[in-house]
Amino acid sequence: MTRPEAETGADGAAQARLLAHLTAAGYAPVTPPVLQPIEPFLELSGEDIRRRIFVTQDVSGAEMCLRPEFTIPVCRLHRARGAGAQADYGYLGPVFRLAAEEPDEFLQAGIESIGRTDIPAADAEVLGLALEGLALFGHASPVVRLGDMGLTVALLDGLGVPPAAKRRTLRALAAGRSLDGITNAATPEDPHAGLLAAIQGQDPRGVRAFVEDVLAIAGISAVGGRSAGEIAERFLAKASAQASGGAGLNAENRAVIERYSAIAGDPDAAARSLRALVAEAGIRHDAVAAALDLFEERNGFIAARGLALDAFRFSGGFARNLDYYTGFIFEVTGGADRPVLVGGGRYDGLLTHLGAPEPQPAVGCTFWVDRVVGGAR
Repeated sequence: MTRPEAETGADGAAQARLLAHLTAAGYAPVTPPVLQPIEPFLELSGEDIRRRIFVTQDVSGAEMCLRPEFTIPVCRLHRARGAGAQADYGYLGPVFRLAAEEPDEFLQAGIESIGRTDIPAADAEVLGLALEGLALFGHASPVVRLGDMGLTVALLDGLGVPPAAKRRTLRALAAGRSLDGITNAATPEDPHAGLLAAIQGQDPRGVRAFVEDVLAIAGISAVGGRSAGEIAERFLAKASAQASGGAGLNAENRAVIERYSAIAGDPDAAARSLRALVAEAGIRHDAVAAALDLFEERNGFIAARGLALDAFRFSGGFARNLDYYTGFIFEVTGGADRPVLVGGGRYDGLLTHLGAPEPQPAVGCTFWVDRVVGGAR
């Protein structure tokens, strides 16, 4: 396994400088364990990370993985500590992902802010700290791309897109794929048509248990990066859609989504275009209205930090490749076709998935340390 760059000498000093920048802003340094339970990553990470996880076992034989990213481990640590309503964490350390042309082990640094209820201000702070951290290492004019998963999801809900089609649409956006294949209905050519007919109306718990048992008998814990539970959920969603007549991403909804995805540019101008689209499409949905208000309020807080909002680019079709994002998202690069230097966003539902009794607002970002400190490769 390829080791990351040395943490001593000039590189070590630069890494310490980056962590000190985050710590000085009030983010207490933490070091979550390298060995992590695999289930949260299979359930909550994007397809890209699921395919690249290093799987292992602990001494009891439980299936584990090497830490592929920091957000889930930091949230698990927050839960284990029984931390109060709000806590801010910083980190710097190795993560592990299978990769064909890049190191399998590399350094990431970042911050996670959990529990702040001043959501637009917290979003703007994380973006500001990310850009300030890059400026420390000479990245003075990076390319900043913004998105909003909360607005995207609200729009799909406002259009009445069924759950299965909504999930597939979000994944298509994250992967940059066309919407051509988005459908909820099984066709006569669907190789699973018989199974879908058999499980219609069945107890979902029984279906999940059946799929998990079949895979366990075959010695399979995941297929294509998806856990047995996720596979069962996909079958249940398709069966439900088939039973309800195959309602899916119809032509009218697809046209609205494609118009939304095409909105790009200055975030303030984008806000006006988004409101115009919602009005023209006749969408009257409280969540859409709230998401648009939050979008504009966030723009105000970003500008209030002295950041050049008109130099940033919002894209309706932008989605990061992690499934747990629920709101504001961003990525920063050194230029067109250059790798990501820092990326992050809001994930208000993650703590609940990890066992928190109530949702907790949370936002953070991650630096690719070797790219930031040593120059993009």
